[in-house]
Amino acid sequence: MAHLHITSWVIAFALVALVTTFTRSGNEKAAKISHMILRVDYLLVLYSGGSLFASYANYDALVIIKLLVGLWAIAAMEMVCIKYKKKQPAASWWGQLLIAAVIALVLGFGFLELGILPA
Repeated sequence: MAHLHITSWVIAFALVALVTTFTRSGNEKAAKISHMILRVDYLLVLYSGGSLFASYANYDALVIIKLLVGLWAIAAMEMVCIKYKKKQPAASWWGQLLIAAVIALVLGFGFLELGILPA
């Protein structure tokens, strides 16, 4: 399930880049289609992340923090896309997305038992 989760959030990051690029270039139809695909991808991220969360034997603080940071990253991705669509400043949401993504990557790969680094 970890492979599905990693693949789905990599696709989500790519789709956020596509949505913002299409919106900036004025291609609203492509931006809207990409945004709807991104929202479907959120469901895949949530499903695979929830499955990984359920696979932990004990729910210590790091697992719960990782869950909350993952939700924060999804919210920041959605807000970046919405701010671009409404032609409002999105710098604070980009910052939040960067911070949430870094924290989630460090926790997921480095500190949790299903990560790639030995615990």
